[in-house]
Amino acid sequence: MSGTQRQPILETLSTAEKDALILRLWDDLREERARSQALEHGLRPPEGESAKGDADAGALLAQLRERGTDKRRPTLATSRVRVRLGSGLGFLRSKAVLGAIAFVALAFAVDFTIDWYQRHRLEQKHLAALQLEHAAYAGLYVEVTNVAYEPDQRSYRLTMVMRNPDPQNPIYVMAGPVRVFEQSGLAWREVPAHAANAATPAVIRLADRQTYETVFEPNLKEWTELIPGYMHIRFERSSLVSRRSEPNDDLVDRTDRYYVYLKPHGADDEAIRKRMKYPGEPPVYIPMPPH
Repeated sequence: MSGTQRQPILETLSTAEKDALILRLWDDLREERARSQALEHGLRPPEGESAKGDADAGALLAQLRERGTDKRRPTLATSRVRVRLGSGLGFLRSKAVLGAIAFVALAFAVDFTIDWYQRHRLEQKHLAALQLEHAAYAGLYVEVTNVAYEPDQRSYRLTMVMRNPDPQNPIYVMAGPVRVFEQSGLAWREVPAHAANAATPAVIRLADRQTYETVFEPNLKEWTELIPGYMHIRFERSSLVSRRSEPNDDLVDRTDRYYVYLKPHGADDEAIRKRMKYPGEPPVYIPMPPH
């Protein structure tokens, strides 16, 4: 409020009111002066410690100056270096993570490739085994073509044929000797047998057909008569079959069994015809299906 505004207020006061106002303002001035003196007295150090206070104040001022602008700049630079180092470590960590991800992905890819290759090899091996098995059984025919008397009136000559119906794909066969069994009661008894002309087992390259003969002698005194006047005979032969002449594990072990009814030497044909009601001369052998 300006003096022009305060003047009308003072003019409205009476002489007694002006005196009272002056006294009140004087009392207020003395109270403020007393407070100022008391505050100054409380802040003033004792007489013996004033020098020490000045020294402490000087040291404090020196420290504040020392830690002022000169120290703030290196601190700021250090923080910037730390920020940069932190950023570099984050980048390195990112590369390490990417490398780990790439390594795991590569490991999965290698594992998948190995698994696929192993399955592919197993499938190829299984397919080759099936093809070889087909060649050893369905692609190789073995049959009994004849059984005849030998001149010694004791023995017989067995003729068997192996045939490969696919000459473009020859197979290799190593056939073992033919074994001959004669039934006596419910048991089978092996009888003497040997390859004709003393032939020894060998690997045969079979492109078309191969004939081999065996001489055997059924010599049992008691034999089973399933058909009147005929012995029950079994022929058995094991062979190793492969597509190669020098195989490793690509081999199939095949066993063939054939059964015939065989007429003994010197049998009475007339008696056999009557018992069997067989027209004509009874044959030397009667083939049976494999069983």
